[in-house]
Amino acid sequence: MVPRTRIPPDAGNTAQVTSNPPIDTVDCSSSSCDELISIIQARRLIGAKPISDRTVSPDVVTISPEDFSRRFLATISPGDSSPGSLRFKMTMLDGTEKFYGTIPVFHGFASLMDPVLYRPLPDDWSIGVADIVESTKAIAQARYKAVNMAGASVIAAVTNALGGREFPFVFGGDGASFAVAPGDIALARDALSATAAWVGEDLGLQMRVALVPIAAIRAKGLDVRVARFGPSPNLSYAMFSGSGLSWAEAAMKRGEFAVPAAPPGTQPDLSGLSCRFEEIPAARDVILSVLVLPAPGADPAAFRRLIEDVVALAERTPDSGRPVPAGGPPLRWPPAGVEFEARAQRGGSLLRRRAGVLVHTLFAYLIMRSGIRVGGFVPETYKQQVVENSDFRKFDDGLRMVLDCTSELERQIAERLAGAASEGIARYGLHRQDAAMMTCFTPSVLRSDHVHFVDGARGGYASAATALKAAFA
Repeated sequence: MVPRTRIPPDAGNTAQVTSNPPIDTVDCSSSSCDELISIIQARRLIGAKPISDRTVSPDVVTISPEDFSRRFLATISPGDSSPGSLRFKMTMLDGTEKFYGTIPVFHGFASLMDPVLYRPLPDDWSIGVADIVESTKAIAQARYKAVNMAGASVIAAVTNALGGREFPFVFGGDGASFAVAPGDIALARDALSATAAWVGEDLGLQMRVALVPIAAIRAKGLDVRVARFGPSPNLSYAMFSGSGLSWAEAAMKRGEFAVPAAPPGTQPDLSGLSCRFEEIPAARDVILSVLVLPAPGADPAAFRRLIEDVVALAERTPDSGRPVPAGGPPLRWPPAGVEFEARAQRGGSLLRRRAGVLVHTLFAYLIMRSGIRVGGFVPETYKQQVVENSDFRKFDDGLRMVLDCTSELERQIAERLAGAASEGIARYGLHRQDAAMMTCFTPSVLRSDHVHFVDGARGGYASAATALKAAFA
């Protein structure tokens, strides 16, 4: 029989969970679901197995840890614990901190320009921005993996600092942007500061980071609106509109709202960050990195039509031009990203961390190649999720895509964009290469919401941005 712990409605802000064997299911009356959700989150700290969403009876509700993570309705602070028990205090999030979880997820990338899908961020939120200084120089030195690892590390560090709670973010190749509620600003600031220090010491790159209040953006007559796009049933990615994100990035580059790097030796929590897959060669003719921004003073309706046209062109191709093959990216051992993953680990000497990564990746490689199920991990399911979850197209005040496309599709996209540029509708940059690359953030291989950032393997988004600047300076 499954052990159960019933939390009475009057449990208050402190609860005690005791179970031997460990709790597999926690339930409560519907009037005390706040306590239930906090208990569920606490279970993630004591290693209990995930459970599925289901209603046990009309007055008993059971919620999975994953559902808690998606809703992020509460945070917990662990207290004294003993074997089989955990004591903690529950802090319920207020309305603005629950904001992102209330936005409906849309499916169908072709509808991304529908303004109804976007919600303005609350006034008390802040925007985090980060990028690599002189990324063009690093790319010229063929340091593509290091640049992408740096950009993804921002998202990993902030996610881990927030305890896995869902928040809006976007990966930009040589950087990242995100939004956080007021209660998370201090945690995000520390994560940004530590990440900037780590990028400098371990990757040999200079990262600038900033936190910009939404109020400062709106004072300039701009906005930040957020939508949630679901590329698969497993997770959602944020889309941003309103031009506020672009302004925040420009302000960071001017030195405004800067977050200083932490002292040398500071290590962010980058658990789950890796780049184990090999480059993904183009299956058609070319991997095309696409960046499209509105021209100054452009007609919003005309820009919307342009983006919809370009997306429609891409969606005519098999799998919408996704550069990740149906069987997942190539995998070999040792992986090319061993050094980066070792440097992202905490604790012990670098030599010891390298050895640990080599052993762990060998085990993972053998499992993936053999297809053998190990516990709750099913290799074929994971590969399918990697493909479905791949982040190869997005909108953050402009369209970004990494497409595996034919030369004919490349020509069609280039012609449509050139025409729009001549009409003062858009600025754009294209960069062609022979392969794509993937950087992964997988907090747990047993969960389906692992994140896989795709970029071009020979410069990608950063080179597309360089082409844009050169053409529209």
